[in-house]
Amino acid sequence: MKIFLKIIGFIFGSYIVICVLLYFFQENIIFMPEKLRADHKFQFYQEFEEISIKTKDNTILNGVLFKAKQSKGLMFYLHGNAGSLDTWGNVAPTYTDLGYNVFLLDYRGYGKSEGTINNENKLYEDNQMVYNEIKKRYSEDKIIVLGYSIGTGMASKLAASNAPKLVILQAPYFNLPDLMKHTYSFIPTALLKYKLPNNEDINQCKVPVVIFHGNNDRVIYYESSLKLQKEFKEKDTLITIPGQGHNLMSDNLFYVNMLKLVLEKHK
Repeated sequence: MKIFLKIIGFIFGSYIVICVLLYFFQENIIFMPEKLRADHKFQFYQEFEEISIKTKDNTILNGVLFKAKQSKGLMFYLHGNAGSLDTWGNVAPTYTDLGYNVFLLDYRGYGKSEGTINNENKLYEDNQMVYNEIKKRYSEDKIIVLGYSIGTGMASKLAASNAPKLVILQAPYFNLPDLMKHTYSFIPTALLKYKLPNNEDINQCKVPVVIFHGNNDRVIYYESSLKLQKEFKEKDTLITIPGQGHNLMSDNLFYVNMLKLVLEKHK
């Protein structure tokens, strides 16, 4: 009995330690940035412009604007949780080939952007400040906000707080607590400091919301979008991509063709 109680105590103690570590170091699990030197030279095979924007706390954020030959407007692209613009810039040709300029932003601590992520509201503030700067170049009715994976929560929040033409969500979660409950059911969701509630923010969007999600996604389960569909307004749409996993959606020909139809509908 004593040995049994010791084993139970060890397991419980280890569980508590794991939970404490997850709470204090969750940024290291959610966000996996690639850091670039300030003098790093991007090598993209199309025309682009680097843009640096200073936040309220004097943090410099780095973004890249890719330019189409004849622009119909701008895709404001909020990327996934890993990497940097050095690799995320590879998605740009999909959208510039459709006639849209593309602006990609590296969040705090990603790529050449300074600082570190430690607060959900600060992420929202950063995105809003950058969006305000972009609006100096583009009329808001020409801006489409696009979020991928972790970026979907930021995209839906940004669209809910502004009036872009359209918001596109690639492989979105219902909210982060829901995703954690589905993936790591043994971890209390109360530990999660980041909520990123797509389910709440798409309700606040005054513009159409279009969701693309692969039904073979093993990272953000496809049923997340089916749950979001229940929150839809009249003009919102879910487009399922057969056989698509979590990565490389922008390279999927079915996605590109369906996106063409969406953009034509909302031109």
